[in-house]
Amino acid sequence: MSQTTADHPVGLAAERGGGEHPAANRWFVLAVIGIAQLMVVLDATVVNIALPSAQRALGFSDGNRQWIVTAYSLAFGSLLLLGGRLADLVGRKIVFLVGVLGFAGASALAGAAQGFDLLVTGRALQGLFGAMLAPAALALLNITFTDAKERAKAFGIYGAIAGAGGGIGLLLGGVLTEHLSWRWTLYVNLIFAVIAFIGGLVLLKPGAPADRPKLDLPGTLLVSAGLFGVVYGFSNAETHHWGSPLTWGFLVAGVVLIAAFAAWQRRASHPLLPLRVLLDRNRGASFITVAISGAGMFGVFLFLTYYLQTTLRYTPVTTGLAFLPMIGSLMVTAQLATNVLVPRVGPRPIVPLGMGMAAVGMAWLTNLGLHSTYAADVLPPLIVMGLGLGLVMPPAMSLATDRIGAQDAGVASATVNTMQQVGGSVGTALLNTLAASAATHYMSGKRPTPALAAQAQLHSYSTAYWWSAGFFVAGLVITALMYRGGKPSQDPAAAPVVHM
Repeated sequence: MSQTTADHPVGLAAERGGGEHPAANRWFVLAVIGIAQLMVVLDATVVNIALPSAQRALGFSDGNRQWIVTAYSLAFGSLLLLGGRLADLVGRKIVFLVGVLGFAGASALAGAAQGFDLLVTGRALQGLFGAMLAPAALALLNITFTDAKERAKAFGIYGAIAGAGGGIGLLLGGVLTEHLSWRWTLYVNLIFAVIAFIGGLVLLKPGAPADRPKLDLPGTLLVSAGLFGVVYGFSNAETHHWGSPLTWGFLVAGVVLIAAFAAWQRRASHPLLPLRVLLDRNRGASFITVAISGAGMFGVFLFLTYYLQTTLRYTPVTTGLAFLPMIGSLMVTAQLATNVLVPRVGPRPIVPLGMGMAAVGMAWLTNLGLHSTYAADVLPPLIVMGLGLGLVMPPAMSLATDRIGAQDAGVASATVNTMQQVGGSVGTALLNTLAASAATHYMSGKRPTPALAAQAQLHSYSTAYWWSAGFFVAGLVITALMYRGGKPSQDPAAAPVVHM
């Protein structure tokens, strides 16, 4: 049969009786989806500030500490594409609701953990159910907002949540850890989950297409194992050297499996990730944009958090508050980019501009010293970073699922989340390794003193900022070359025809 990549999503949903949401309800749907997405995104960072407290309470070693973060990212990153396809197969509403319930249960399990093993198990289960929830949420957003102006506003808000969620997680983690307990960085998800589940049960309509695709089991196994290998390999780079088989061995295996997955997708009769999803030029550019932004953002979230707490002696709450201006500026340009700039001039000038601003902000942070002040030295680059990321993340997330066929909405949404997660994992491992090497090299051959250690730490942060700036410069070049010039097409018929 002949099929376009732009089958009208609402039309296909209507075949199953879903229909289109009334105008007022659509914005309530956005609120429900936004709360669920915030829960998933902030959970990647909300636990970070609580780790020292959790370590003291449960008595696990420094070597095991990374697994509290890695267990979540491994399950989440490796199972996202499967979760997205399940949303296409079973229906977005049911997968969304199961994901919310499962995430809440896993959060309660981890929060109540009396030992390291149970805490890691709970975090891994959070990642598993998050891999169901995140792509279903984005797919539901994609089929709910089809009017161009409404879609721009909705994705501006959604993209702002995705971009600012890490910073919100740091703030929330600091408040909860300082005033309640580290366990509340996990229990807080129950509040989000109750709101999202009740809202989803009442407001969401079934979103699976009438002609459901079949599950590509070989492709699922290949890509899940491949993504696991890549994320696990880069995670091991934080505690093992790059020459360790636990690092390069898993990285090589992961790359080989992903290459095998790509080859299989050309032959599979019902591919897990149809090539039509990837081959659209703007969509491919958006996937790369999300990955690069995920890698680069950790330069500001991770190392600036270290700087504020260890060098400037900020409390966890004050550290979280320090990121608020960045989040505010990100939200402002997110709405400006998706509602005004991209619809008028297209993504090619806007996204590269945002990448350039983010690079400037990261380079600016390299000037921080032992006696820098927040107002003069930290705040200005943070605002520039926020303004830049607001021009990058929301347009990329919108264009990554724009004009996608309803039968592929789930897997396209999962690909967006996968790129962000894998980019963040790669960025964390690379920047941590480079920063540690820079500190060691700085102190090599010198007599150790507290002052020298403090300078070495600053040097390691600066190295991470420069590399993050480099990520964004690479993003500037790639997006300037890949995005199409001119306004994005709003005509579904303009999408290329693919024979299936």
